[in-house]
Amino acid sequence: MEKTVEIERSIIKKYKKPIWHRFIGACKDYQLVNAGDRIAVCISGGKDSFLLAKCMQQLQKHSDVPFRLEFLCMDPGYRPENRAMIERNAALMNLPLHIFETEIFDTVAGIEKSPCYLCARMRRGYLYKNAGELGCNKIALGHHFDDVIETTLMSMLWGAEVKTMMPKLHSTNYPGMELIRPLYLVREADILAWKRYNGLTFLQCACRFTEREEHEKEPGAREQTKALIAALRKMEPQADINLFRSMHNVNLNMTPGWTKDGVAHSFLDEYDDPAAFTNNGAADEE
Repeated sequence: MEKTVEIERSIIKKYKKPIWHRFIGACKDYQLVNAGDRIAVCISGGKDSFLLAKCMQQLQKHSDVPFRLEFLCMDPGYRPENRAMIERNAALMNLPLHIFETEIFDTVAGIEKSPCYLCARMRRGYLYKNAGELGCNKIALGHHFDDVIETTLMSMLWGAEVKTMMPKLHSTNYPGMELIRPLYLVREADILAWKRYNGLTFLQCACRFTEREEHEKEPGAREQTKALIAALRKMEPQADINLFRSMHNVNLNMTPGWTKDGVAHSFLDEYDDPAAFTNNGAADEE
């Protein structure tokens, strides 16, 4: 119990500005938590999801907005020692886990093309389903600031599309369910610092595909993107922040094309329409 209190105090005190304030800021800025919510905090076993769980638990204690929490953990086929680590950390942090089992790792193990994409989709579906059975209307995932900007850049460089990881989303397959990301503004470096300060050990990605990839020493797209962002920050210290902010400041008057609700649009659609013309300074941009 003493260690649990130390971990909780470190979030509220030592890491108040880089973690707690940014967590609270995301919850307020993006309206992630509402009165009457019943939120399934999804714990994968890694540092991000465990920090999220403790932040949500602290928010429940201190917030004037009443909401309920469930702590949901899916075992997709972990090795016994990995499952045991999750259970130990949950007990250490006073997090009452609902653990359910699937065979996702076995399902995707033999797939060569985009196994991570399929795994993520299957995980999401199972989490929605089990959260719904617990009476929840939201699931909370532990994606952080670095995940957001890496996803943004990967979409542009590998997918030829400008899109990002949203702070919240309505589920299309599970009506009434919503996904939220309360660590949206929290940097990974600060999560790592919090982990080291408390002497905690968490799972990395414990899937078989990742272990094989690491053994082959071939960096994936996300690792390459991390390195690229680090290089950009050496040239411009605000590069990652500017990338993040740019997704909040998309200027459609200066965008040749965009897609909304599956429908493609072009600036040419209204280019010669006098009624649609707005003096946005484009004529003087040169």
